[in-house]
Amino acid sequence: MVGALVAAWLLLSAAACAQREQDFYDFKAVNIRGKLVSLEKYRGSVSLVVNVASECGFTDQHYRALQQLQQDLGPHHFNVLAFPCNQFGQQEPDSNKEIESFARRTYSVSFPMFSKVAVSGTGAHPAFKYLTQTSGKEPTWNFWKYLVAPDGKVVGAWDSTVSVEEIRPQITALVRKLILKKREDL
Repeated sequence: MVGALVAAWLLLSAAACAQREQDFYDFKAVNIRGKLVSLEKYRGSVSLVVNVASECGFTDQHYRALQQLQQDLGPHHFNVLAFPCNQFGQQEPDSNKEIESFARRTYSVSFPMFSKVAVSGTGAHPAFKYLTQTSGKEPTWNFWKYLVAPDGKVVGAWDSTVSVEEIRPQITALVRKLILKKREDL
């Protein structure tokens, strides 16, 4: 009996060790058009996850820079993943359809957009809870940026006062490293 218990315990321990640690790409989110999407589809590429808002003082500067980044680096090795949020100053009051229309019409965004979510507090989307817990930084305003490596681990987090241009070298270096690794693997 004791032997069977020990064997069962060892088997459970081995199974627990075999499970990999959770990462950003393990989550699912509803896209801006209402379809449930596994973030797993972005595994293997670099992601810049951003909580966006249409009526914020940072909107124009950030949307333009994010679209330029997507154009320059995406979509095979890099993606901006935009999550509209109305938690800060009520600056994203419109429907998902209106948000998408605004972003596409005004900034010609080509990066993936998701449905409006909460990004901080107890009601935060699970993916943002993960970003907050692993980075130690919780959004306090619109346009917080989280840099996620191809393996789903958070490697950087910046608030809205840090421009996309300021973090571009770190993003580019991570994308370059990914491309070089892929070349080596060929």
